[in-house]
Order: sequence, then structure tokens, then C-alpha cells
Amino acid sequence: MKYVLVTGGVVSGLGKGVTASSIGVLLKACGLRVTSIKIDPYLNTDAGTMSPFEHGEVFVLDDGGEVDLDLGNYERFLDIKLTRDNNITTGKIYQHVIAKERKGDYLGKTVQVVPHVTDAIQDWIERVAVIPVDGEEDPADVCVIELGGTIGIQKKTGFFFFGLLFLLLLCKQRLFVFAGDIESAPFIEALGQFSYRVGPGNFCLVHVSLVPVLNVVGEQKTKPTQHSVKGLRGLGLTPDILACRSTKPLEDNVKEKLAQFCHVPLEYIFTLYDVPNIWRIPLLLKDQKAHLAISKVLNLASILNEPSLGEWTSRAELCDNLHVPVGLSSQLLFRNRNLYIYFLTHQIILQVRIAVVGKYTGLSDAYLSVLKALLHASVACRKKLVVDWVPACDLEKETEKENPDAYKAAWKLLKGVDGILVPGGFGDRGVEGKILAAKYARENKIPFLGICLGMQIAVIEFARSVLSLQDANSTEFNPETKHPCIIFMPEGSKTHMGGTMRLGSRKSIFNVKDSKSAKLYENKSFVDERHRHRYEVNPDMVERLEKAGLSFAAKDETGKRMEIIELPNHPFFIGAQFHPEFKSRPGKASPLFLGLIAASCGELDTVLNPASAHQHSISNGPTNIFINGTSKKSPNGLADVRYNNGYCNGLYTR
Repeated sequence: MKYVLVTGGVVSGLGKGVTASSIGVLLKACGLRVTSIKIDPYLNTDAGTMSPFEHGEVFVLDDGGEVDLDLGNYERFLDIKLTRDNNITTGKIYQHVIAKERKGDYLGKTVQVVPHVTDAIQDWIERVAVIPVDGEEDPADVCVIELGGTIGIQKKTGFFFFGLLFLLLLCKQRLFVFAGDIESAPFIEALGQFSYRVGPGNFCLVHVSLVPVLNVVGEQKTKPTQHSVKGLRGLGLTPDILACRSTKPLEDNVKEKLAQFCHVPLEYIFTLYDVPNIWRIPLLLKDQKAHLAISKVLNLASILNEPSLGEWTSRAELCDNLHVPVGLSSQLLFRNRNLYIYFLTHQIILQVRIAVVGKYTGLSDAYLSVLKALLHASVACRKKLVVDWVPACDLEKETEKENPDAYKAAWKLLKGVDGILVPGGFGDRGVEGKILAAKYARENKIPFLGICLGMQIAVIEFARSVLSLQDANSTEFNPETKHPCIIFMPEGSKTHMGGTMRLGSRKSIFNVKDSKSAKLYENKSFVDERHRHRYEVNPDMVERLEKAGLSFAAKDETGKRMEIIELPNHPFFIGAQFHPEFKSRPGKASPLFLGLIAASCGELDTVLNPASAHQHSISNGPTNIFINGTSKKSPNGLADVRYNNGYCNGLYTR
């Protein structure tokens, strides 16, 4: 087994996770099988009880593991299925060590950080690295390990720390500065020992660091990286490769300076400069021959193939083309009032606008997998994705009284979109706003997708509006409601929060064969999707809801748990108790997200019936353009475009 360790220095937020994922993509493109491990030094056993504002989204794995969002990046980039043990935390390690101590496995020894904790870390890495994650039976060839946190400034470099902080302020770097993470110390020591355990030729350290640019003089500064590498060496780790984050490619003299003072060969120093989308990062590494550098360090040169990234390159270029700046030359083809459609490089560039109505809209990382799933689907539909963040609480009547401007702004956003998505969440804040968003989508025939809590609030809204049960609610928000549409699952725990939900991959069996969701899943009899919830639709209310017109298109294996809801007489109104975003991949968009985007573009029939239409093609004959709900003939044979409340699906509007 070969190991690639990715560390970060100077500041957080440099993109270690994307770098680690991109290295994995590059090595996989060379014909190697790759697995990944993420080390999080916090004391939590897992990410399950952490606030999204604190740490971003909680990513859920097939085995029910609640893990760091970086494992989502690994799965999406590498198209693999990881396990809960691929996320190592201080809490897990200490829990493991203490359990062994209680059993007497240490035979009376004084249990210490060194060697017992550090040995436990190394043993864990070796054990997990050989677990197949790509569907094959044999272990992978390379394990990419990301060490979370920042390996930063030593205690004796306080003056440098404050100087660095001042330098970053001058450069207007919007990054959070660390003086080193004390909880990382056992892992750093363990990884230093591990490099000797596995021996030369089996361990490669890639250090991601910052090369800021002073805006005043435009000079790339190497001193932060120099000190970061110095600190790393002082901790017993020697970088083999430097991956330097910067706004622009490193100048030759800057790379030479880094090579001289960091003792890293010039050809092992790479630039990770700002790019239009993160799918460009593996291509950046390939162009700079990073695979050759890694293969030399790991003695893989004899078996390494030339990287094959043709499909990846096409996808990255397509994503870039969907975001072509308005300033490029284009030819006006059609104009109607405020609607302008342009023809650019033989393509019609369109956009789709989706409202995400949620509780944590102030931090996009809280819905990272949702955003990625929307992106995968929009690229599959050849549409530029525009996301409007709508704080759910701003849609509520209380906000109209307390902050009328925020109320008007939220409703203006909601009424100007092509589709509405209500993601999962916990707690009662913003729930009434989500219910209002579902009601607006249902009554105005706007494409709607509700995930987990989003499905539950859609059921509540239907019960209130259609069944006239005004106090219908979830027992999560009102335990005393007379009409509990959503109830606590009997096997759940009300005293312990961590790991007590219905978690992981579960079967959803379709019982309505001609439903939109069944067609989106290619008419399969069942699907396996990942769950994370404590509450569910009340089985006692299902029959009443069905009679009123709400279809439960899929249920669990017992037939008592509702998995998918639909409104048959609506263009696209679907709710899922599971989280389809966790299995979405570049080039393999989640079916439900694909359905939402396609319905929002007026192309759902094309997706549901691919045999009867040429998907994503531009017609040679005249086609319809929908403006304010009225169908008009285009004189130039344009693809379908829908115009809603002042917003156009076309990229070019005035």
C-alpha cells in the first residue's frame, strides 16, 4: 500500500479536501485504485451532533456514518463508497484506546499518548486503507490521507504570526488564521512515525500552503510558506511536494525561491491558482506533471499510465461554457419586451434559477451536497445554475411585522425562480416559512423538491390546506397537536442525540409504477438511498392523505414508512424522506435533482421519455418560447425558454 498525506499550512480554507480529492482523481486516471481517509482532530466521535454553522454539513455514508463533508468530496470525485472508519477523529481514537485499557489489553502498562495513542492511529490507518471502496475485492493501490486543521506557527514565532496576520490583511485574504491546532499534535507525531513504519517509497507528503499577493505591488510572497514548511519540519514531517495556493500561477523566480528555502525540488512545486470551477484542479495537476512527481516519490513510475481525463476535461469545459461572461461577442436573435436571447459560439446559453429555502442559508457549506447535486443536474441539462438563498424565517408573517424589507426581499426572490428546493434540517426555526414555500409551489405549479424535513413540511402543508386540518403539524414542533402528520420513530432515542437516528442506505420500494419518481429512477422496483431522520410520516394518516390526492410513490420494505410523496396533477412536486444528494456524482446526477432541474427548464418530458426526444439538442425548426405563461413561436428555432416574473432562463438578459 502506498500513502499520500495532504497537510495544510499558514491558514485554513486553502482547499486541502479538494486537493486531496484531485490527487486521487489524477492517480485513478493513471490506472491506480484509490481510497481516502480524513483525519479530524476534534474530540467529537463523529460530525453527527455538530451544528452546520460550526462545521458545515454532515455527510452520511452507506453504513450510516455521519462524517465530515470532505468525505463527500472524496466520494463525488472518485466515485467510491467510503465507510465510517474512513473518518478518524480524536474522539474515536481515545474511545478505542480507553476501551482497550478497560479490557486490560495493555497488560498493566501506563497508557500514554506516545506510544499507545500514536500506535492506535497508525493501526487504524493501516486497517482502513485496505478496505475496498470501489466495488472490487482487493485493496486499493494508494490511500490518500487528509490531515484536518492547520500545521502552523510554532510558539517561538509569535512576532512572525502577527506579521503574517498584517500581511494577510494587506492582501485582503478572507481566511481564518490559526496559530497551529494543539489537538493535531498526536496525529502529527503518529504520521511522522508512520512514514518510518511504511518505509521510503511508500509515503508521500503533499503540503498545501499559501502564496499571497500584495495588492499594492502585485508581488507573490513566499515567506508564509517558508515558515509553514519550517514548522512542519520541526514537527518531524518533511514535505515531498508543495501545492501552493495563489490567485495566479507562480512566477518562475518565486518557485525557485521556494525550492531553495524549503528544500523541495523545483519540479515538485505546483501552483493551485484560482479556477472557474473545482473540476479544473485535477487538470491543473495533470498539466504540471504532478502524477510523475508522486510516482517518483512512491516508486510507481514503472506501472503508472498516462492519465486519461478526457471525460473529466469535457465536463469541466462544459461547466465553464455555461458561465460565459456577458461581455463576449454574441448575435441577437430574438427580442420581446425585456427578453433577449443571444446565439453564442453555436450554442444557446441558458440558466436555471433555483430557490433553496432553508435554515442555514448564511453558510453555503451547510448545504454543500445539495449544491453539488444541483450543479451535477444543471450541467447534465446544459444549464447555468443560479441559486437564490431564501432564509425560511424571512417568509413568515412575524418577519413581515418585525422586518418588512427582509420579508419583501425573501418573497421577491421566491416568486422569481424557476424551481424551489427545501432541504433537510432540524428544529422549529423557519418551519412555517418552509411550509409557506411549499404552499406557494403547490398552488402556482412551480417545480418543487423537498428533502427529508422538506418532504415532511410538504405533507403538513397539504394536510392544512387540502384537508383543512389547520393545526396539522409534526410532533417535533408541536407535541400536543391534534393532527400529528409527522411523528417520532419508535426506535429512536429522545435522550441521546449522536448516532440514534435512522441512518445510512435503506431500500425504497416503488408502489406507484407510473409515478414521475419511478420514471426518473428508470422504472426500477426499488432504490437504495441514504437516510438521516428521527421523524416520519404518521402511518395512521396515510389513507386520508391519499384519498385527498397525495400519492405515496415509494415506501420502505415494511410498507409502513413513507419514502417518496408526489402530487400527480402537478408539473413536478416531489418529496423524499431520504437524502438523494449524498449519492449524486459528476456525470451521474441524482435522478430527483435531475427531475427538478429539467422540470424547472420545461424539459421534464425529455428526461422522463428519452426515447421519444433528443435530450439537450437545439431544434432546426421553430420551437416555442414561454413568456409569462404564453407560448410564442421563435423565428430562429431556439430551444425552449421560460420567462418568469422578470427572470429569464437565458444567460443574456437586459
